[in-house]
Amino acid sequence: MTCRFKPTHVVVMVLGLGLAPFAQALDLSQTWQATLAHDPQIAVSQAARLAGTAKKQQAAALWRPSLVLSASAGATSADTSTTGANFSATGFPTSNGVEFNTSVTNGSSTRWTLGAKQPLLSAERSAQSKQLEIAASVSELEWESAQADLLLRTAQRYFDLLLANRKLEVLRQQQKSVDQAWVEAKDRFALGDTPVTDTHEALARSMVLQAQVLAAHNDLEMAQTVLAHATGLSLSELQPMEPPAVVQFAEQNALESVIAQALANNPLLRMQAAQVQLAQQEVAKFSALGSSTLDVVAQAGQDRLSGSGDFGSASNTSNQRMLGLQWTLPIYTGGYRSARQKEALRLEDKARAELERSRQQISQQTRGTWLALQSGTARLAALNAAHQASMARLDATRLGRQVGDRTTLDFLQAQNDASSAALALVQARCDLLLNRLQMDAWLGQLDAAHLESVNVLLKTGG
Repeated sequence: MTCRFKPTHVVVMVLGLGLAPFAQALDLSQTWQATLAHDPQIAVSQAARLAGTAKKQQAAALWRPSLVLSASAGATSADTSTTGANFSATGFPTSNGVEFNTSVTNGSSTRWTLGAKQPLLSAERSAQSKQLEIAASVSELEWESAQADLLLRTAQRYFDLLLANRKLEVLRQQQKSVDQAWVEAKDRFALGDTPVTDTHEALARSMVLQAQVLAAHNDLEMAQTVLAHATGLSLSELQPMEPPAVVQFAEQNALESVIAQALANNPLLRMQAAQVQLAQQEVAKFSALGSSTLDVVAQAGQDRLSGSGDFGSASNTSNQRMLGLQWTLPIYTGGYRSARQKEALRLEDKARAELERSRQQISQQTRGTWLALQSGTARLAALNAAHQASMARLDATRLGRQVGDRTTLDFLQAQNDASSAALALVQARCDLLLNRLQMDAWLGQLDAAHLESVNVLLKTGG
């Protein structure tokens, strides 16, 4: 169940930074489609999913009849001796104490057997069948979880590139303004209008910004490389859109309701619940009730031996046919089955403990994301106000410096504060969108459609 947004309550965050989007910008959905076509992790997950599908066929095959044909041929020597036999044949008197002897030395021997078995009752086979079915469902959950993880990583890489791009742009703008202030400080010092310290302060800040621009450029190259490797796109194609100036989404469900949805639908928890079921079936395989089996069996075969020996030529042919029930019960296995059952019971306890641990972790993580989304509105409003205030302060400080009421250091500090506020605002907007996707992931509902909803915000500006 997804986290429903109520259309009656809309939170509107106006963050207008006046940023024009890049020409032919790469949107988030295009990035995802490129990742699907290029990222090797998808191929790994898809192969694992197809392998898991075959387990359903294995589970069904366990209860189908099996047919086995065996044949052998070779040289055989055999001697038989029968004494005290009763002989009776038409035209001959009955004789007692008759002796029969046969002998074949290096004769030819052939044997074939055709056997069929249809399982009727077997607790162990039943447990194996259920384990295979559970394993098949786990492979689907793993595929679902792998897709959600890759979606999140793709969005994170996309926003990392966006932030790196924006940071470099802001720092370059700041450096341009500081360099201009440095030139003005030198000119005003030459006229005797300002002290030499203004020139030194502007030069020092310019050099600091040069280093920051270089570091930001390196960060941008790294973000581009990471996304290029994941998508297979060229660096020239990696021009991300700006985060929307207006983000609109409605109020979330109550916290306890959201946590309940996460505990019921989170793929990781569902996989670990399946692991508990697998452990339970492993215990059933080695229980006392699981040891006996009942099968319908049918068999046909022939043994033939021919050759010559001590008494001349001889041959022996034996045909067998059988149809019936076969019941098997292990009497003693040296303690193997009981030891395996003890192991299975402890592994079941382990699986239950891991499930409980994961439930606590998912609950805490869902709570943290929900709170981050709840506080995101107030945070963005505060950062927007801080940005507007910093821009107003920068304008006032610039004017005050021109008339002599503010120093160059005041202007440089105001410029730095304005740049920091702008970057913090962009970071907060990206965090909000990522938290929305993360919440969908906790609820087990993150897919391409949810990613597209964020992409629409990027394309329309909210």
